[in-house]
Amino acid sequence: MAAASRYPTGREPTIDVRPALGRFDDFRVVVGTQRPGARGCWCMAYRDSRVPGHERPDRMRDECANDPGPGVLVYVDDIVAGWCSIAPRTSYRRLLNSRTIPILDDRDAWIAVCFVVRAGYRKHGLMHRLLAGAVQHARAHGAEVVEGYPVDAGGRRVDVISGYVGTVELFERAGFQRAAPTTGRSGGQPRWVMRKTLR
Repeated sequence: MAAASRYPTGREPTIDVRPALGRFDDFRVVVGTQRPGARGCWCMAYRDSRVPGHERPDRMRDECANDPGPGVLVYVDDIVAGWCSIAPRTSYRRLLNSRTIPILDDRDAWIAVCFVVRAGYRKHGLMHRLLAGAVQHARAHGAEVVEGYPVDAGGRRVDVISGYVGTVELFERAGFQRAAPTTGRSGGQPRWVMRKTLR
């Protein structure tokens, strides 16, 4: 059953993207588990998958308390609606040791690796806003390059689970270029290294 829309109708809402720095409670609304005691990723799978599930909320609370923060949040009329993880590659242990996603060069690229839009806010272009805000956040912190590793769905619809990495089309519309294929897959679909040079 689809979630009821929470997105305002009949008018254009105010949409803005803000760093997650100091906003752990909003991050938790988007990414945290809904049931007490339930396990969840908490956007730690790429950072350090060895962290036990019960420690992940505290780890991300620490990430949100330290500059530059672990990513960005999108707000619709001041209500948090989505999340994008964006941080230097060195923040993601899984990427540093990946056998499926190549490291193209020694530049410490910032990586947009995970997108979540809350039920009720989907299908309103918020992933585009999140990616634009993520690039702006990386640029503000001196990034030379931003990368992502989205699925190449060939224009087909992508389900929420497989699409957490974004799509090639999403990244292309934000000015990213295909830099290299990967041997990684999400939902059975191939992933690409997408890159945008900022300076």
